[in-house]
Amino acid sequence: MAQSGRFQLSVRVLAVLASAPEAMHTSAAIAEELGESAVMVRRSFLLLHQAGLIVQRKGPNGGAMLKVPAKQIGLGDLFVATEVDWLHLEDKAMAPLMKKVRADAVAAMNEHSLAQVVKRMKKTK
Repeated sequence: MAQSGRFQLSVRVLAVLASAPEAMHTSAAIAEELGESAVMVRRSFLLLHQAGLIVQRKGPNGGAMLKVPAKQIGLGDLFVATEVDWLHLEDKAMAPLMKKVRADAVAAMNEHSLAQVVKRMKKTK
């Protein structure tokens, strides 16, 4: 199964939001900073909003900002919010095992937070 790229883009979008958590960030500004399409950033906003990770405001002073502190956003929770079809099998014998594998992977990913990602990203700049 091919990866959709939603998780990677969502991590990058949240990292931008976490870099100035009190400010509203427009999809256009984030898209320009990341070298991505504003449409793809808005799609990421939708997933992140549905997961309760960001708040959005419309209008001339609108945009998005973190709803939850970066330290409280686990990468596993972000993965679940953005990559819903990971390791989905129709095989009734394998499905329970894959469900457990996915839960274990999400738990392991949740040992790392968005704040840790942002910290590492700052070191590489």
